[in-house]
Amino acid sequence: MFFNSCYIFAADIIVRIDNPPQSGSVALVLFDSANTFGDLRDPFQVVIHELDGREEYLIENVGAGEYALMVYFDENGNKRIDKNFIGIPKEPLGFSNRYRPKGPPAYKRAAFTMAEGESRSFDVELYRPLGKFGRIGVGAGVIFRSSPYRDYNGTVSQVIPAITYNGDRLQIFGPKVVLGLAGSGKLRLAGTGSYRIGVYNEDDSDFLQGMGDREDTFMAGLAIQGELPGGIDLSASYEYDVLDRIGGGEARLQFSKSLQAGVFRFSPAIAFNWTSSELSNHDFGVSDNQATADRPAYSLGDVTSVEAGMGVFIEITSDWLIIMNLAAESLSSEVTASPIVSEDYVIKGFAAVNYVF
Repeated sequence: MFFNSCYIFAADIIVRIDNPPQSGSVALVLFDSANTFGDLRDPFQVVIHELDGREEYLIENVGAGEYALMVYFDENGNKRIDKNFIGIPKEPLGFSNRYRPKGPPAYKRAAFTMAEGESRSFDVELYRPLGKFGRIGVGAGVIFRSSPYRDYNGTVSQVIPAITYNGDRLQIFGPKVVLGLAGSGKLRLAGTGSYRIGVYNEDDSDFLQGMGDREDTFMAGLAIQGELPGGIDLSASYEYDVLDRIGGGEARLQFSKSLQAGVFRFSPAIAFNWTSSELSNHDFGVSDNQATADRPAYSLGDVTSVEAGMGVFIEITSDWLIIMNLAAESLSSEVTASPIVSEDYVIKGFAAVNYVF
């Protein structure tokens, strides 16, 4: 909801644009919440001005408090900021304090305080967040997964290049890739892909000797993504082993929400997973020719699990970012009944340091 309120001790915010377009309109958008600012949604106040050559544009009668300012050029005159498939603004914009983020904006970087009766002025330079060809990041990352297997030492982990890319419809985020196919805004259809790390190596456990190492593979499929009220994100996806190293597929229904605290952005999530029998047997089954006296043959059907996770995005500087995702998956009783399993949960995740150009 947008508000235009007058206060007894209200003052003005004065905005000067370094590189104003020749014509059209510019929107001055005021936020008073870190969480809504991080998603650039539900602003406290919006004032739209026609570009007429003046040097200063105003938001009048602003009450005392803490705010963050975004200014954007409304290129198509629809009175809202247009975003790409994954929610990154496409129109030229700028922020208070000359803040220029290369990821989700941190309220702390753009925030300022208005005292009673005090006017503030800001010089803002408009820029396109994705540039002409999208935004690329490079760095190093690691995929890791705890082991629920009997007598298993340590975890499964793999160091990978942390390549990120955000374009109009394509997003590469560590071991995951998303390609927008249809829709935008509150409901979207995307093609997805993800690297699936092998869950164990037989040499790391005496009990797994003779089982063979589990295969890495690449999963690909489709996802329906949506935005629910209150800033909750919904994703329903299905991916299949397109390399056919294991076979089968996985489905996932996930709900998540982003919250900000300073330069930290937290995204708690809960997910419900379905795994086909091919994948569940590859991870937890024991075939007849692998059976021993202490390790009887065991076969699984399709299995389900519940997962709770936390994504963390840290803006060290506008160029250097830390990206982490940690989740705990509760294994079903059919999985924990496997003779090679000794735990009823798995901890898994991804972490990376990224430099964004």
